[in-house]
Order: sequence, then C-alpha cells, then structure tokens
Amino acid sequence: MENTGLVILLAFILDLILGDPYFLPHPVRWMGKGIEKIEGLLRKTAIPLKLSGILLVISMTGFTFILSLLMLKIAYAINYYFGLMSSVLIIWTAIAPRNLYDESMNIYRALNKGDLESARKGLSMLVGRDTNKLDEKGVIRASVETVAENIVDAVISPLFYALIGGAPLAITYRAINTMDSMVGYKNDRYKDFGWASARVDDAANYIPARISALLIPLSALICGKDCPGSLKIALRDGKKNPSPNSGIPEAAVAGALGIRLGGVNYYSGVPSHKPFIGDGSLELSNNNIKEANCLMLITSIFMVLICYAIAYIISWYD
Repeated sequence: MENTGLVILLAFILDLILGDPYFLPHPVRWMGKGIEKIEGLLRKTAIPLKLSGILLVISMTGFTFILSLLMLKIAYAINYYFGLMSSVLIIWTAIAPRNLYDESMNIYRALNKGDLESARKGLSMLVGRDTNKLDEKGVIRASVETVAENIVDAVISPLFYALIGGAPLAITYRAINTMDSMVGYKNDRYKDFGWASARVDDAANYIPARISALLIPLSALICGKDCPGSLKIALRDGKKNPSPNSGIPEAAVAGALGIRLGGVNYYSGVPSHKPFIGDGSLELSNNNIKEANCLMLITSIFMVLICYAIAYIISWYD
C-alpha cells in the first residue's frame, strides 16, 4: 500500500529543491495544449457552447485521471519503490510553491533596483491582468494578490486532493485549475464555453480555500505578522470577492500584513472592479511581496505536516 504522507512530504521537498525547471517537460503545459486543441475541435461543431464547455471538463478531467491512474498501476506492478517515486513525481508537478516564490521574488528584486519595466514583465508571467501601465504600487498589489490566491491554487488544493485521492486526484485538480485559468472568464468569448470550467474550479477549491483561512493566520504568528488581524479580515472580507474562494486567502494575507488589496484591474483594456479587502492601516511597500511569500511558505509547511499526520493516523486503521 502506498504511504501517502511520505509521498506528499517527498514531493514537497522535491519542489522546494527543484521548483519547475523550464528545460523539463511539464504536464501543465501539455494540459494547456490539450485544452486548446479540444476547444478548437468543439467550436467547429454545432454543439451549444455551454454543453461544449461541459464536454471539455469531462474529457480533460477523465483523461488526466485515468491516464495517471494507469501509469501508476504499471509503475507499481514493476516495483513498489518505482511506483512510490512515480507518485512523488506526479504530485511534484501538481504543486508550485517554489516556482511561485521564485517568480514573485524576481519582481521584488526588480523593484528594489528601480526597474519597473522588468517588474511589470515578470508580473505578466503570473497574472492575467494588464501589467504594462501599472505603477509600482500596482505591481506590488498584484504580486501580493497572486501569491495569496496561489496559496490555495498551487499548494493547499493539490495537497488536499493528494491526501484524499493520491497523485491521480492531485494532477486532476491541476487540470481543473488549468482549464479555469484558460477559459474560465466572463467575457464574450468564454462566458458560456468556460462556465463549466469555472464552476468546477469553484467547487474544487471550496474546502481548501477555507482551510487557508485557518492556516494563514497561524503562519502569521511564525512570520511575526498580525495573526488576529489575519483571521478577522479573512472572516470579514473573504466573501467580498466575486470568486467564492480567491478572496479568502487574499483577505487573510491582507489582514496579516495590515494592507488593503483589491480595486480596479484591467483585462485587455477593459476595467474590472473588485471590492477592497483589508483595512489598509499600512501603505503598500515592496517588502510586502517578501512577507506574502513568508506566509505562503509557512502555510505550505503546515499543510504538508497536516497531510502527513492525517495519512499516518489513517494508516493505523488499515
């Protein structure tokens, strides 16, 4: 039987060491190409867009889960340890704390050098909003928001699904999240086609987002930030965001750092107004990016330890 806690721990350590090397093939890039291909095929048919979107979700999640499950069955049939390491590798590709840290800290270093243009360019690799006209405060806010949101998307959620369903469910979650990031928009092109992807992503992140409302305040204690404020703002402002989930970690981070997030973002030149989150007792500063990363890393460690402990307890009864 697979040691789920050990697999999760090893995958997390591997990610901290290696991150997501660009020279290696990555399942998320394959997923992106698959989503583009399926979307192109479905749009050529007479199938209504909402139904086409449902078919995209079924095909991508079904294919990802079945393929990863078959791969692991073959790996375990060859050798137990080969199967174990295959699970580690799959979960490693489903999480991204090191990559999130590296990319956001590149923005931090660029701003420290006064290189706003490089900071904007680095930010454009992390967010979907327009970055070319953001001032320094705008870049900082966007960086903190994406680190906060990805505490759930890139860490807590994939680890949560790894715990309850192993590597196949963790990588299937990643497929869901990738679909949402590619087609889950409310613009004219995707409001119908991407509806199913967005709703499935909302459902998949519902529990993990609420776990973050507990873990981020605890992490604030370790990082020397405002634990009560983090919990207070998470409970008060977490539901203000149009998304049922992303506002929760953003609010917890805003409360921990004593800053205000939200406001107007632009997507392809079109303004999108998001409610303000947090009291904003402190001015945004470049150091907030580093502080958000501290919260992200400590929260990640807490989540790994919780998964390990739960898996260990469950193993007693097997």
